[in-house]
Amino acid sequence: MRKRRRDCLGSWQARYRDPAGKQKAKNFSKKGDADAFLDRVRTRVRSGDYTDPKRGQITLQEWWDLWWEGQPERRATTTNRKISNWHAHIRPKWGGWRLCDLEYQELQTWLTKEVKGYHTRKKVLELLRAMLRAAVRDNKRIPFNPAADIEIEAPPKKHADDLRPPTREQCALIRRHMPSYYQPLVVFLEETGMRWGEATGLRWGHVDLEAEHAKVKEVLSEDKGTLFRQDAPKTEHGFRTVPLTPAAVAAVQTMVNRWRPKKKVSPIGDGRDLHADELVFRGPQGGVLTRHNFRRTWIPAIQGAGLAREVVSKETGRTEWWPRVHDLRHVFATRLKDLGVPEKDVQTVMGHERGSKVTWLYQHSAEEVAAEVLALMSPQEAPVRTLRAVSA
Repeated sequence: MRKRRRDCLGSWQARYRDPAGKQKAKNFSKKGDADAFLDRVRTRVRSGDYTDPKRGQITLQEWWDLWWEGQPERRATTTNRKISNWHAHIRPKWGGWRLCDLEYQELQTWLTKEVKGYHTRKKVLELLRAMLRAAVRDNKRIPFNPAADIEIEAPPKKHADDLRPPTREQCALIRRHMPSYYQPLVVFLEETGMRWGEATGLRWGHVDLEAEHAKVKEVLSEDKGTLFRQDAPKTEHGFRTVPLTPAAVAAVQTMVNRWRPKKKVSPIGDGRDLHADELVFRGPQGGVLTRHNFRRTWIPAIQGAGLAREVVSKETGRTEWWPRVHDLRHVFATRLKDLGVPEKDVQTVMGHERGSKVTWLYQHSAEEVAAEVLALMSPQEAPVRTLRAVSA
């Protein structure tokens, strides 16, 4: 008839110490259940697999607040994308759930049924996996990552016509339908293969017309409608020296004669001061070129050239236009391949992370391949084969 302890809510209390030596307890109604629990805990403590159940009982929202505070600084666009994915997708569904209650099948079903678009699913899954992986590492708040084996469906396949770039003749036709002011920029993009942010962020101090090259050292990026400078291209391979053809040199010279940009390169600082007076390519009013404003010129030009084709994305349902401004980069890479430039050199000039991308993306059109095969199969084009005598 001993007095009941305040911390004893059942008939039997299993007491143990965690790896840090702190005493823990759990109550059971049966002695056998308490003994079995102690056996499991002791085994996990000895093997290093012990997980304190209470550490996994915080909500995913509470864990986000802890985890996000310790994340390293990244590019502004990357940081804002992660924050957006958390607030738009993960928090509304799982923010109130405890870490220990998250299960693989429920996460898999949610990602498949409720998160739309391959690229959105991919980025949301990356963020969720990183959060839960850190929870496992943080003194094992949870024993394993329930999002580790989640799979996402591959993006819809695209027809070759929607992937191949326009020909150089088609590019010339597009330029003829553009205002004369923008023609040097289009020529420069086609002749150098630079990305939009690299070309519009090119400063006069990074160009050497005598040596016929330009150095890619920074880019202009846009996030939520705000332009800012970044001191690094898309990847470390983006830092490169791009050769300038005579046409590219002429395009740069045209814009330099118009705006007389400063040769110095101002420090990037926080990136908000764009220093448009140092840029080679600018808008008609002398300001920084934006994708949105240039699009107003590009779409009428491809329509006037009779090349515009509306393509409805199977993934997002949005209407996209072919060709895109970015396809001018593909035109340049295709030209390098046709000239026989080694793939490794193409990779270096384009600023690609790996050469394989050049191989699968920049190929001849399906129509060209079909014509070549038909020529080989045509009787009048078939090669004449002669018999050879061989000795036994």
